[in-house]
Amino acid sequence: MKTARALVWLVVASLAGVPFSAGAAEPAKPAKAPLKITPGKVIVPTDAMRRIWGELLSVDLATRTGTFRNEGTDEVMKFTAMPYAELLHHATFGDLNDYRIGERAIFRMHENGAGEWVWLTYIQDELNFLNGHKEYYHVDAIDAAGGTLTVTDANIDKSYIRTPGIVLETEAETRYWKDAKPAKFADIKIGDKLRTKTHGAGKGNRRICREVFLDEPSLIAFQNEQKAVHALRMAEEGAPGYIDGLDGTKLELTIFQEGGEAVKPLKAGSPVTVAPAGVDRKPTGARLAGKVAAIKPMGKITALSITLEAPSTALPVGGVARVWNGK
Repeated sequence: MKTARALVWLVVASLAGVPFSAGAAEPAKPAKAPLKITPGKVIVPTDAMRRIWGELLSVDLATRTGTFRNEGTDEVMKFTAMPYAELLHHATFGDLNDYRIGERAIFRMHENGAGEWVWLTYIQDELNFLNGHKEYYHVDAIDAAGGTLTVTDANIDKSYIRTPGIVLETEAETRYWKDAKPAKFADIKIGDKLRTKTHGAGKGNRRICREVFLDEPSLIAFQNEQKAVHALRMAEEGAPGYIDGLDGTKLELTIFQEGGEAVKPLKAGSPVTVAPAGVDRKPTGARLAGKVAAIKPMGKITALSITLEAPSTALPVGGVARVWNGK
């Protein structure tokens, strides 16, 4: 294929009167412009990001901002959650108010226009990380007197080892789960494969367990509980998305990933209501009725076209909207 492309280039160059030699190379392809956070667009610049393990310190739900401590450097970092940020909690979708202060998680950060690493496109809690990567904390040693576990972070058969020698601390408030029922520290044995939710200690990278899952049924129970919470939230608050365009009664939306399941049952002709939303993503105006004109899943997001019952100027292009199934 390279030879064929080179021949095409030589022929084109010859016809254009461009001199060339037998060793001439194809012209270099123009460099691809790096992705950038763009208001009103669902963009995650994976070519320019930092994924930082940290300890959540504060959250302001009105402005969707907060702070966390980088556990590698102890630096306190600010974040502004993008409207489409993936907020992964209990191994599924959540929202900012689901996280507890002190919780350890990965914060995916990007630069703003001033070069500050403040834009946030996901918070992934520890349980979601372990479950998503199909990894476990393999128990290597148990200190019953000290209430600590020495573990190795690895896949199920240890053919891949991420981190050996991790010390998990426990405390009086730590909860243990086995067969989706309360258990205790003494139920943990050498060789067990655990998942956890941990919090920090204000400095360093200590892992203090809030929840310890001794088996898969216990993780799934927590996950299903959170899925029910999220589904109810989407039904009550509406699936969130960006307003891409509004021409008379023709409304174009991009539904964020977290709203994918909520809009999945929709089809052409389905009745819906839609309302503009503010910085906190709560509705700022009355619901407007309409019907689905078209719906198309596009990877993690969903393109949704709605025909409103009447023209409206209440839905600003580039802003956030909420969409509800039914009238």
